[in-house]
Amino acid sequence: MGIYNEKLLVIDKEIEIRKLLEMRLSSLGYDVILRSNTQNLLSFIIKEHFDLIIVDLILPTLDGYEICRKIREDSGVPVILLSALGNVKNRVMGLDSGADDYIIKPFSPKELESRIRSVLRRFNSNNSTSSKKNKIVLKTNNLVINLNTRQVSKNGLVIKLTNIECNILELLINNHGKKLSRSMILNNVWGYIPQRIVDTRIVDVHIARLRSKIEEDAANPDLIITERGVGYVFLSLDR
Repeated sequence: MGIYNEKLLVIDKEIEIRKLLEMRLSSLGYDVILRSNTQNLLSFIIKEHFDLIIVDLILPTLDGYEICRKIREDSGVPVILLSALGNVKNRVMGLDSGADDYIIKPFSPKELESRIRSVLRRFNSNNSTSSKKNKIVLKTNNLVINLNTRQVSKNGLVIKLTNIECNILELLINNHGKKLSRSMILNNVWGYIPQRIVDTRIVDVHIARLRSKIEEDAANPDLIITERGVGYVFLSLDR
């Protein structure tokens, strides 16, 4: 009998991948559901209430990016993208579409199993913290950041942040005034330590997009400040 009991959905066009993941993940105790296509996928996901979804990037009808974006419209369920496309651009696109992790094919089954546990721990930790602690609500004349609801509004209008952007903003605010390295942000938000300097480019891309949404002037930010040679620091709103 396995040690885990979460319900996982695996969507992959390759029968070998589906069989491998079913065998490995079922042996660990996971309840594994397999799909090879995207027909009626979104209604199926909502109906079945999965704990985590593993989805191939290249699928008929809908690709993995579009699936992630559509899932994020209605659900915060963790998503891991599988892809043979390993360049930084594709990884950034995958994470920005709402995926919680991006794993390159061919992959080690043990690495995937470890990534699954890491993503589930982060997801459960975030939910537990949200329900048990009173978090911060920051306000200025035109900006309200509510970490209880993970909602941001600017000039009275709600700003839609991705799950990754919310996690980055929360990390920065909870460590306001402290200089956070790109590696630290990557490790805390995405759950892994970069193997190459280029991996941290993902952090820069998301910081830039976050600034474009919350700063008065993204080109001259006064909230999320770049610390040259280090990373980023969030300055308190009540300064």
